[in-house]
Amino acid sequence: DLKKVLSNVKTRGILGEVQLSAILSEILAPEQYDTDVRVRPGSRESVEFAVKIPSEGGFLYLPVDSKFPGDTYGNLKDAYESGSPEEIGRCAKILVNTIRSEAKSIRDKYICPPYTTEFAIMFLPFEGLYAEVVNRGMVEILQREYSVNIAGPSTMAALLNSLQMGFRTFAIQKRSGEVWQILSGVKTEFSKFESVLQSAQQRISQANAELDKLVGVRTRAIQKKLRDISELETRGGSRMSRDEDTGGKGTEE
Repeated sequence: DLKKVLSNVKTRGILGEVQLSAILSEILAPEQYDTDVRVRPGSRESVEFAVKIPSEGGFLYLPVDSKFPGDTYGNLKDAYESGSPEEIGRCAKILVNTIRSEAKSIRDKYICPPYTTEFAIMFLPFEGLYAEVVNRGMVEILQREYSVNIAGPSTMAALLNSLQMGFRTFAIQKRSGEVWQILSGVKTEFSKFESVLQSAQQRISQANAELDKLVGVRTRAIQKKLRDISELETRGGSRMSRDEDTGGKGTEE
């Protein structure tokens, strides 16, 4: 039965890892997390999964490690069935100590700012185990003493969905920054364009003034010269006509 299968520590670890992998792959894109990551420089310890949290300089890793203390949890369930308060208390204390030990291991191995976030996530693959840890008041203790948050299957999915929304918000903010840079560049270029346009407008106005001067003053001067020529031609023509009529003597008479 399932209890016999889960009696093997390695099998339990694989079960938790596979379940966590399924949740991550369902909610996040492949490029949003890595597997078997050595998040601490110089360490040979590798965390099962690490979610990439976007930051200004690139990204930080959020370590996520699956833990399944099946024996201690199974003993606690057996104690509940026996109805012995002493046995329940003893098994519950062992479970609490085991969870604390796992949280300390996660903190020491995988939390390493600025390469990682300042906290990590311990994934508990069964809702019953997660509920037991929560009911024992371990959430605040693990956060305060070890910077570790615990998550069951449903809460892990909710957490990842929240992170996904954060990723989208960060992407929008990043794109908004790029758009703002483009608009700032356009503003600068427009200022330069306005200056060039004003200079061109001044030159056009100067050309219009020169053209008005050419059409007005110079044209009137040319027209006056042409009128003078016409008057000379008119006077010369009249004199030649009188000379012909008098045979060249009209002047003396």
